[in-house]
Amino acid sequence: MRKTIVLIGAAVVLSGCGMVSGGQPRAAAKEATTTAPAPQQTAPQQTPAQTAPPQADVVVATREAKVGSGDQYGRARVEITALKRQGRTVTLNWTITAVEGKVNVHNGLGGGGFDYTVSNVSLIDPVNAKRYRVARNGTAADATCVCSGTQGQFLEAGESSTLYAVFAAPPPEVTKVNVEMPMLGVLTDVPLS
Repeated sequence: MRKTIVLIGAAVVLSGCGMVSGGQPRAAAKEATTTAPAPQQTAPQQTPAQTAPPQADVVVATREAKVGSGDQYGRARVEITALKRQGRTVTLNWTITAVEGKVNVHNGLGGGGFDYTVSNVSLIDPVNAKRYRVARNGTAADATCVCSGTQGQFLEAGESSTLYAVFAAPPPEVTKVNVEMPMLGVLTDVPLS
């Protein structure tokens, strides 16, 4: 038994689509039937391999600092990869890389004691002379920061850690802020996007 496949031409399909209510053909549809390319002339569909790759993080500010004290120190590089407004908040993303020696991220960015977060990082608005602290998930004494944890992070040379923190947004006219990070110093004029 032989099966026959019948192909319907573009003109037949388009002529059926060119009808409006009342049975009158539209001029645009008629024009489309006369200028429609032949099936072999249509552009091939893009496959997933042809789509653009996702954009890598762009470093918007960087700083190196000596971390530690005495002969127990290392050098670290901090790279801010995003400081982005989202409604009434700002999200800060950054990477710390140990450049030399051992870098203790474990409790160096928190509020002290057993705070193994980055809750002591802050934004400084130089226009309005205002400091923005990391957001918290409530107002009670046990409210935790909306930020990364650093429990157990001791970086050897070449190792990195990616961190984040969320803040209340400065006024819209503020386009740059300073980012203060305990043990790493201040990164100035960091652009808000």
